[in-house]
Amino acid sequence: MHIMEGFLPVAHAAGWTAVSVPFVAVGVRRLKRVLAEHPEARLSLGAAGAFAFVLSALKLPSVTGSCSHPTGTGLGAITMGPAVMSVLGTIVLLFQALLLAHGGLTTLGANVFSMAIAGPWIAWAVWTGTRKLGGPAALAVFLGAFAGDLGTYVVTSFQLALAFPDAVGGFGAAFTKFAGIFAVTQLPLAVAEGLLTVVVVNALAARQASPEAKA
Repeated sequence: MHIMEGFLPVAHAAGWTAVSVPFVAVGVRRLKRVLAEHPEARLSLGAAGAFAFVLSALKLPSVTGSCSHPTGTGLGAITMGPAVMSVLGTIVLLFQALLLAHGGLTTLGANVFSMAIAGPWIAWAVWTGTRKLGGPAALAVFLGAFAGDLGTYVVTSFQLALAFPDAVGGFGAAFTKFAGIFAVTQLPLAVAEGLLTVVVVNALAARQASPEAKA
C-alpha cells in the first residue's frame, strides 16, 4: 500500500523526504546521462513508467480493511537501473497522489523511499546477484521482481512500525503486526508480479531482436 495522506507524523514525513531526495537527485543525473547517450531509450523509459503506474494503481482488498497491490518497479530497475527507476517511481507516485488519491503529498517522501528507492534497489541487487551466480535469465528476472515487490512492503511495514510502535511490544511488535497484515495478500501478488515481469522482459527482448526492430 501507499501510506495515505496525513497518516504519518510530521517529523517522520519530513525525515523520509530528506532521506529520499539525494537518491532521486542522483537518479535525475543518471537519467539525463542515459537520454544523452541513448535517445532511443525514451520509449523504454515510458514503458517502464507506465508499467509501474498501472500495476501499482491496482488496489486489491487485504485484511483489516487495508489494501495491497503490485509495484511494477522491478521491470524498470532491471532494464533501466535502480537510479533511473527512482525518478520514474517518484513521478508515478506523484501522479497517483494527485489524480487517484492513492498515497499523498505529505507522505510522498516515505512512499518514494519504499516503492521507488528501496524496492528497485532490492530488485536490481537480487537480479544482479542471481545472474552472477549463473542463474537462468528468466529466474533472475522473476526473483528480482519478486524481491523488489516484497521488499517494498517490508520497508513500508518498517516505516509504519517506526511511526506507530505498539504500546506494549514497541517497534518489534508493531512491525510484526504490519508485516503480517500485508503478507496474506502480498506474497501471492509478488509471485504474480515476478511472473508478469518475466513475460514482459522476454517480449521486449524478442522485439529488440526482431528484424523490424533493427530496420
